[in-house]
Amino acid sequence: MDFSLFYFANDSAGEDGGNRYELLLEGARFADRNGFTAVWTPERHFHAFGGTYPNPSVTGAALAAITERVKIRAGSVVAPLHHPLRIAEEWSVVDNISGGRAGISVASGWHATDFCLNPGAYENRRAGLFDQAAQVRKLWRGESMTVTGGTGDEADVRIFPPPVQPELPVWITSGGDARTVEEAGKGGYGLLTHLLGQDLDQLAEKIALYRKAVAERPGADSWPGHVALMVHTFLAEDDDAARELVRAPMSAYLRSSLGLILGGSKLENARKIDPSKLREKDIDFLVERAFERYYDDGGLLGGVDKCRAVVERLRDIGVDEIACLIDFGLPTADVLGGLDHLNRLRRLSTDDTEGRR
Repeated sequence: MDFSLFYFANDSAGEDGGNRYELLLEGARFADRNGFTAVWTPERHFHAFGGTYPNPSVTGAALAAITERVKIRAGSVVAPLHHPLRIAEEWSVVDNISGGRAGISVASGWHATDFCLNPGAYENRRAGLFDQAAQVRKLWRGESMTVTGGTGDEADVRIFPPPVQPELPVWITSGGDARTVEEAGKGGYGLLTHLLGQDLDQLAEKIALYRKAVAERPGADSWPGHVALMVHTFLAEDDDAARELVRAPMSAYLRSSLGLILGGSKLENARKIDPSKLREKDIDFLVERAFERYYDDGGLLGGVDKCRAVVERLRDIGVDEIACLIDFGLPTADVLGGLDHLNRLRRLSTDDTEGRR
């Protein structure tokens, strides 16, 4: 089992004038020193929920410059907001700065306001996702793309600087839609997913579908695919200590995202609820239920022994990498202190894997 750090912060850190990116930078240094696989940063726009990260290539370049071994990944690039040339160019820069450690997951996007950057792409954002991913791959390999310049003339262009890696590692981000999962497998992409809107039994079914598609893809080789799962993460000395530290900040985090989750546009399987019409006690109820679900059955939250059992279950259903979302509102010092416990869990899980061989 691989362990990575994943960032998608509610924008609470740094509101008093402090450093909003201290946890990102110090967490990446910790991951780099201690054998974690990757650091993922997202793309979010125009909302406090995740708005610390409007461009993962910018944060990725910063992380590339201060680390030596850990992979630098986008989780995710909202591909319909950008031209494939721009995606390939920016991540080639990250690949060069990092010495060949870049990777991206691409997503179709989900919140309509984000698409003010490219309004025409919103309606068909899912249909073109895989075409864009394929175009980025081709550009990465050095192939050219025919485009129209400012004078209306066509030109064949390719990206500079050339990347270090001959192939760009690419994942597809999915909330569990079966068609997307299957198409990711058929295309030879990794799969980045989460537990918002699906439980572990449903995730296991989707992973099985993905593996089947990977094995049956045209020109299939021995590559088994790669599944990365984002989970909320905080470890402490024991379960009670972790629950008390996590309850308030995570509840606030869930409350801040409620408008996006319930009032967001055209989410698959989303309830059609206007959060502004909910009574305060109904909101409290929803937040409490969400917290209990995430704490008990939806994340790495608690002591090492409790979380070790979660890792075993994730391994059993076919997860290859746990992308640990650590920045959901706890003070930076607490999160950084908890990384020692997370690293212990990582080492124990590695020992478990070696023992099975």
